[in-house]
Amino acid sequence: MSESDSQPAKGRAKKKKPSRTEMKREARSFALQALYQWHMAGSTLSEIEAEFRAENDMSGTDIKLFSGLLHGVPSQSAVLDRAFAPYLDRKLEDLDPIELTVLRMGSYELAAMIDVPYKVAINEAVNLAKIFGATESHKYVNGVLDRVARDLRQAEVAGAKR
Repeated sequence: MSESDSQPAKGRAKKKKPSRTEMKREARSFALQALYQWHMAGSTLSEIEAEFRAENDMSGTDIKLFSGLLHGVPSQSAVLDRAFAPYLDRKLEDLDPIELTVLRMGSYELAAMIDVPYKVAINEAVNLAKIFGATESHKYVNGVLDRVARDLRQAEVAGAKR
């Protein structure tokens, strides 16, 4: 390796440190993939978390959020399912696994992560559905989580509508 290889060339941009928002978005993306793997393969959460940490560059990831979602969503899945099931147009078991996982993650953020504004929780879930879900699933996720937010964050939603 030459000396010039060890130093950034003039004009070559250094990789900038990701913002907190970008780190959280990355955590949600990894969490969705890990939860999907848990749902489909049935591996333990600890195995999946270890695998993700070993196989992915998570230096730009909010690890606390990733781990919190990975362990929190499955531990509350029955409660989360009951929160959004009344707003589904089909049976829970008929949902696509990605839609189900995104709805659980969004509902978990609305129920358990009160520091995350409800609009952010919904928007982040919609973005995940746009990236990983079926063509129109983001619209479905948005409609369902909007109703869940009205139930779980009544005061916050009412305050935002003023």
